[in-house]
Amino acid sequence: MHQNTGDQKLQIKEPPTTIWGMLSNLGPSMILSASIVGSGELIMTTTLGAQAGFVALWIIVLSCLVKVCVQLEFGKHAIYSGETAITSLNRLPGLKIFRIHWSIWIWFIVQLVIVLQYGGIADAISQAGGVALPALPAWSWIVAAGLTTALLVAIGYYELIQGVSVGLIAIFTFFTIVCVAMLHSTPFSITTSDLVEGFSFQLPRAALGAAVAAFGLTGVGATEIITYPYWCLEKGYAAFTGPFEKTEEWTNRAKGWIRVMYWDSVLSMVIYTVVTMAFYVLGAAVLHGQGEVPGGVGMILTLSEIYTETAGSQVMMLYIIGAIVVLYSTLFSGTAAWTRLFSDFWAQIENVDYNDANNWKKKIAILGIGIPIAWTVTGLLMTEIPVVLVMAGGIANAILLFVVIYAAFIFRYKYLTESLKPTVIYDIILWISFISIAGVGILALSKLF
Repeated sequence: MHQNTGDQKLQIKEPPTTIWGMLSNLGPSMILSASIVGSGELIMTTTLGAQAGFVALWIIVLSCLVKVCVQLEFGKHAIYSGETAITSLNRLPGLKIFRIHWSIWIWFIVQLVIVLQYGGIADAISQAGGVALPALPAWSWIVAAGLTTALLVAIGYYELIQGVSVGLIAIFTFFTIVCVAMLHSTPFSITTSDLVEGFSFQLPRAALGAAVAAFGLTGVGATEIITYPYWCLEKGYAAFTGPFEKTEEWTNRAKGWIRVMYWDSVLSMVIYTVVTMAFYVLGAAVLHGQGEVPGGVGMILTLSEIYTETAGSQVMMLYIIGAIVVLYSTLFSGTAAWTRLFSDFWAQIENVDYNDANNWKKKIAILGIGIPIAWTVTGLLMTEIPVVLVMAGGIANAILLFVVIYAAFIFRYKYLTESLKPTVIYDIILWISFISIAGVGILALSKLF
């Protein structure tokens, strides 16, 4: 299970012991957050709020909280084994078809559905662009999103663009939280009874589909969890730890970098939980109160009401720019993640080393062009139902969570070395995550059959 490479030994680094040292080594979860905000928070969370009102707020909070332990297991496995996610899945016990583990084939099928979700996000960008510059045809925005994403991902300018995207998202989400505060001076003011209703653990049957999709998309979804090991590896956590050794020095390094990874995941969880609640509350207070649910070609204009009703019509253009930023960030960071996932999948089919630098660069370049073409075509062909497309991706993600909890169980109870085993309290929380995720996955399946 453990890779022992000379290159990895050359990069060994002692983990930080101070809070500032840990904070300066965060990053992988922040990258995930860039893809979470667009489709999950802006579209699906506000849609659920519009459909259900405050009564489903508990679903949103639960979604953000329960999946982080499973994310930690994937990250932990990457750190101590040095393996990528698809490579790790292919080592799981069980049936293989054409040398590929059954869990990877399920992942692959789900990704084909998520291409539809990304087509819906691309169409949402065209709607926002149509408001900003109505003289340009809607298709031009979808094509522009696809071309720029392909160019940036294929040639590898990831760090700079991601940093800018995360910064812009931070500004937009700060504006969202301010709008929640401003609700107090509007007819849509939030009351204590609204919040109590939000945690009454009820759910209208009519909002079940949106709730399942929101659970799959908000917080870290199944695809983001599977993606997380790649960012942990590229950040250097595994290389800094070094290849597995039965020594106290290795164990201490591994525990130290796993602790940094815990900080990375938990702090990110706090941020996206607050932001997600803000989006949901705006949807429940403003849209549900007026009986409006986002959908079809008017989705972006409907969503804009959560801002114009609280901050005034003069913020419309600011909202439109922000919407384009967060939606594009999802497309960009998601595509960057897909290039890694699919190149790893490709390597497993060819039975070659994913970590071979020349092979990796070639596959990233090919996929960096091919994947945006796929969702661009989807967005151009299916321009009437972006919310439905995003919901389909959310339900698919919820189903994929079954694979994720199965893999996390194996990582924790079959592969984890004895010296790194966590506390009983951690295991209890992990099992709460397993049970909660499995329950929502069953609901997702019930929506299909």
